[in-house]
Amino acid sequence: MQPAKLAGDSAQGPAPSKSGRKKLPGSGIPARKSIRAARWARRITQGVSLAVFLYFLTQTTFRGSFSAAADVPVRLPWPVELFFLINPFAALVTLLSVHTLYRGLLWALATIAVTLVFGRAFCGWICPFGTLHHFFAWVLPSRKNKGAARISANRTHPVRQRVKYYLLYAFLAAAVAGSAFGGIFDPIALAVRGLGMSVLPSLQYVAGAAIRLAADSNVRALQGAADLAQAVLSRTLWQSSQFHYHDGWIVGVVFVALLFMNRVIPRFWCRVLCPLGALLGVTSRFALFGMQKDHAKCTDCNLCLLHCQGADSPQGGVKWRQDECHVCLNCENACPEDVIKFGFLPHRKSTVSRPDTQRRTALASVAAGVAMVPATRAADTLDVNYDAKVIRPPGAIEEREFLARCIRCGECMKVCPNNALHPALLEAGIEGLWTPILIPRIGYCEHSCVLCGQVCPTGAIRHFTEKEKLGIDGPPIRLGTAFYDYGRCLPWAMQTPCIVCEEFCPTSPKAIWTEQVEVPLRDNKPGPDGSPPAMKTVKLQHPRVDPSLCIGCGTCEKVCPVQDRPAIYVTSVGESRSRSNVILLDRKS
Repeated sequence: MQPAKLAGDSAQGPAPSKSGRKKLPGSGIPARKSIRAARWARRITQGVSLAVFLYFLTQTTFRGSFSAAADVPVRLPWPVELFFLINPFAALVTLLSVHTLYRGLLWALATIAVTLVFGRAFCGWICPFGTLHHFFAWVLPSRKNKGAARISANRTHPVRQRVKYYLLYAFLAAAVAGSAFGGIFDPIALAVRGLGMSVLPSLQYVAGAAIRLAADSNVRALQGAADLAQAVLSRTLWQSSQFHYHDGWIVGVVFVALLFMNRVIPRFWCRVLCPLGALLGVTSRFALFGMQKDHAKCTDCNLCLLHCQGADSPQGGVKWRQDECHVCLNCENACPEDVIKFGFLPHRKSTVSRPDTQRRTALASVAAGVAMVPATRAADTLDVNYDAKVIRPPGAIEEREFLARCIRCGECMKVCPNNALHPALLEAGIEGLWTPILIPRIGYCEHSCVLCGQVCPTGAIRHFTEKEKLGIDGPPIRLGTAFYDYGRCLPWAMQTPCIVCEEFCPTSPKAIWTEQVEVPLRDNKPGPDGSPPAMKTVKLQHPRVDPSLCIGCGTCEKVCPVQDRPAIYVTSVGESRSRSNVILLDRKS
């Protein structure tokens, strides 16, 4: 399907000049200086926006100490969740799912205001994920995506460019039904997950290997450089210890695959899949700033198509797709005939402002989004067979409302100082994909840490204080309860002294206590006459858990010396946020 043609205009546009040559840049008609300045302003804005995003991403890490008293708050020095707060897609999904707009997301109105004035300028000027795609499409172009092939790729392709609108309709319908599942396609969340949970940990692994290699060398200069590199990198990009994320390779594969698709279709994500871009495209129909064409001047040189970022039909003879334009201004700068002009309050004769979607497919998308919620929740993972290992972060709200608010942004996982929070795969069902869960074997919840609640942009993890978490003014926040596997516990099963779990238990009084016992122990040496080994007794301390004091932080599971499957493990039962996921004795009370 070709772009809409103008009445009276041929598909090929006006004929070339009498000389038979098309005027190209540098042929005597220079681009207006104002447009060149605007293009450079756009490039600088893109670079600054991406740099700020990457800086905030690396600063979504706590590098201080938790040794301070509970009345001394621990906070990050920067508003690292800024790009989520100005994200209207996240704001709208939250508003529809819980009928409440989290106060920080009111900043998204600024993005809407910019869109109502300038159109999809956020996509072409500010969005860091869009800038990454723009950059990789420029750095790694396909050999087949040059000249005529690139012009063809940059033409409007209605079928594939409709996909993002259908996704938007489905995700908004799911939000109305009570699920923020659409967050998995949020571009800012995708950038945080891909970079923060795959790219940065991979770079840390490679850098760590190189630093260890230099430190182990006999060259003093290399040893000094290794120490300096370790100190600088741990203060700027990551922490001193290697971070690992549960199934992080899947997140990385998705991220890299999306970037790689730019070799096939320039700005593939922005044109085909981005629901935020679709939302801004719908809003941009009311924009005051837009394109105006003088079709009679067009010589079909196609330079505008060659440099188009949005595949929005900037060429003469067809109508301009306002909802697809990224306001990159490349087309006006490239046009040698002064056909294209951007300005305020242009005439709309050559403009299509509404998304080109099919009504039946749009309705089917809405129906699919609505149907997804009961279909996933009618499965057994939420109500009747809740996975014991789905341990939510401290401050997380009740599960249904949590799924209605969590946009899978990854901020809580990135900020966790002990690498305790990880993206779920299918542990919480398909609806819980990439929501945060605590895996104690990888990292435990720091006793006085409240950072996950500070960076959550939607209130899925509420803001809470150190006093609340520690239970100074009331009951402490409980993530779950620890249990012993006595068949694997060294003192219980193998008569081997071990009280590591009790020593590291952070609660006061300790939730893990020990019982002094005297147990039989077989001597490992046979008797002098070859008789069976004699029996002797040994005093041991058998550890036990007091469920009334355990907060489920996972410290004991993390430090248990039984490596493959720990002898003490934490499950979500007894968590503060749930009235149903309780221990029987709690139910009676």
